[in-house]
Amino acid sequence: MKIKSKLIIYIIVTIMFMACTDNHNENTITHSNVNLINEKVDSLIKIMTLKEKIGQMNQYNGFWDVTGPVPNGGDAQKKYEHLKNGLVGSMLTVRGTKAVRAVQKIVVEESRLGIPLIIGFDVIHGYKTLSPIPLAEAASWDLEAIKKSAQVAAAEASASGINWTFAPMVDISRDARWGRVMEGSGEDPFLGSKIAAARVKGFQGDDLSAVNTIAACAKHFAAYGFSEAGKEYNTVDIGSSTLHNIALPPFKAAVDANVKTLMNAFNEYDGVPATGNKYLLRDILKDKWNFKGFVISDWASIKELVVWGYAKDNKDAAKMAALAGSDMDMESHIYISELEQLVKDGVISETIIDDAVSRILTVKFELGLFDDPYRYCDETREKEIVNNPKHLDAVLDMAKKSIVLLKNENQLLPLKKEGQNIALIGALANEKNSPLGSWRIASKDNTAVSVLEGMQNYKNNNLVYKKGANVFIGDVQFVNEIEINTTDKSEFKDAITVAKKADVVVMVLGEHGFQSGEARSRTNIDLPGVQQELLEAVYKVNKNIVLVLNNGRPLSINWADKHIPAILETWQLGTQAGNAVAQVLYGDYNPSGKLPMTFPRNVGQIPIYYNHKNTGRPVKDEGNPNLVFWSHYSDVENTPLYPFGYGLSYTTFEYDNLILNKKVFDIDEDVHISVNITNAGKVAGKEVAQLYIRDLVASITRPVKELKGFELIELQAGETKTVHFILNKDRLGFYNNQGEFIIEPGDFDVFVGGRSDKTLNTHFELK
Repeated sequence: MKIKSKLIIYIIVTIMFMACTDNHNENTITHSNVNLINEKVDSLIKIMTLKEKIGQMNQYNGFWDVTGPVPNGGDAQKKYEHLKNGLVGSMLTVRGTKAVRAVQKIVVEESRLGIPLIIGFDVIHGYKTLSPIPLAEAASWDLEAIKKSAQVAAAEASASGINWTFAPMVDISRDARWGRVMEGSGEDPFLGSKIAAARVKGFQGDDLSAVNTIAACAKHFAAYGFSEAGKEYNTVDIGSSTLHNIALPPFKAAVDANVKTLMNAFNEYDGVPATGNKYLLRDILKDKWNFKGFVISDWASIKELVVWGYAKDNKDAAKMAALAGSDMDMESHIYISELEQLVKDGVISETIIDDAVSRILTVKFELGLFDDPYRYCDETREKEIVNNPKHLDAVLDMAKKSIVLLKNENQLLPLKKEGQNIALIGALANEKNSPLGSWRIASKDNTAVSVLEGMQNYKNNNLVYKKGANVFIGDVQFVNEIEINTTDKSEFKDAITVAKKADVVVMVLGEHGFQSGEARSRTNIDLPGVQQELLEAVYKVNKNIVLVLNNGRPLSINWADKHIPAILETWQLGTQAGNAVAQVLYGDYNPSGKLPMTFPRNVGQIPIYYNHKNTGRPVKDEGNPNLVFWSHYSDVENTPLYPFGYGLSYTTFEYDNLILNKKVFDIDEDVHISVNITNAGKVAGKEVAQLYIRDLVASITRPVKELKGFELIELQAGETKTVHFILNKDRLGFYNNQGEFIIEPGDFDVFVGGRSDKTLNTHFELK
């Protein structure tokens, strides 16, 4: 290390020695470690120039092959000089130990202070070994499995030089048209909050300085999932009640789980773009919630303040974002060019800069980067950890738990393991790329196990595969537009021929993995292309069809629901997709998933969600049945095709004996609830018991139902278990329009069941 970098090391070591002399017990050590980092950060900031401080607030995307020649000329050379001069705090999309070591070496050994970079990457549902897309994982309702999935992702990413992921996405969304629903946990703030905390803990572990953990980033703050018309990058217009009660709780859960970073949203809230929204970033996040980490913009979202018409130019945008509380600039290049002069002109106080830099440096210290800037650059560990066979087992387990059985008439599933003629139809059945899903930029294309490969592992049936039709035209890679086949039915004939001879037909239909994700909104959420026609054509010759859905969002499948006897929702399940699907099809795994998002009957019902308000005219006037003046459609019923929390099993579960410990409670008392659940079928299975409440009268109207608890239990055939729930103050209150959490006395309904719309119910009073 150069001599100019030794000054900072000397100061840090001196402070560390002084602080450590006060360590007497575990509590003191924990407290001292926090104080020690604060002291180190303060000491470092004191010797930094203003330009160096602003450099820590600057993040660049990978802009050249860092293991090759240095850039010569143009913007790349300018960025390279910034690295050498300590004017870059973070890089993103630089991955692999060799590349990360090379770029880290530039800043550590050539800049004045040698402050290491934090290396960010979109590790959304795995790195090389892929778990199911996050919406699919949410369907498991299995918090430990979701946490484990994030741990696997963190292990592989950290072994590849990465120490920061732009995940989890915790946006609540009620609109299946929005492509990014695949990246979140669905429509419910309670379930979303639990999953947000699980993912943060999975990524970050108990010790952020451990070499197998990475810093998490909860995104997008806030309300991005409410983009109008489900259109990406669109405006958001929601009230304060929806903001505080629906959009914000998962972010608060992530903060309570000690998430280290948050990312701004592309949308506006209340007329102010999120990246420049002081109310969101300072008033709520940093002041009210006491968030200690740092906030990063989304890609160029600071520059986009100008496009919004909120800032008049780049300098104005830099001022707005910094004052609002955006600490790091992702790829706008505005902080590095504008902030220094703004401080010198007195427009922005240097204390604003110091606060942002302090937050960024703190995370770097917590990651252990100052102890060893190359701690994530061990090539031997990279070879051992990435694509480790144990990870395949973990993502297979996650994939099986994510599958939802939507329909199973006449017990068509599970398939018999021998003596059947099975026709497998659908281009997606032989697809090895699409099941990887969207947001898998570090993985290798065509590495998923296909459904065909998974089913071929069961040797004692006669399995015949026919494509039936191309779903897409050309080779689909990571492209902005996917060309869909809407005319070519030339291969229908082959599929129909094998279907006629089959005992059972398995049809794998749905979306390509790149039809959902960022910038992939759809106005039509039916089966794309000629797939619906193929399904109907096969049905005419063989009605014993198992429909296997591959998709990244809820789909509108009315015809299939009416006609097809068995339907499996298998999403995009990642590396082990085909094995997971086959094991569920053949009954080696009993499906237990429950929908985290409502399936509409058609796109015209969107947004549709279970926790809606009652309205003043919720039902038809029974005394005047011919009147139309109530909240409904004239062409379709109000109910969804499949409700939130819905999911079947190869067995059946019966609920009875719903009991409260009493009927009237003081406002500070916990409400204890119990229910008996019996496996009334012939095979073992898992059930997600769901607890909902309704606050009947409140100062702000409350939803008809709100999820407030769930338990995942396993029951043997014939077994009965008693499940206990507790409703405490945190689960009985709500946020008023000022964002204050309040609990009001009154009457409450309680609902318990295996889905949101079919439950036992009882009642209590809160005094």
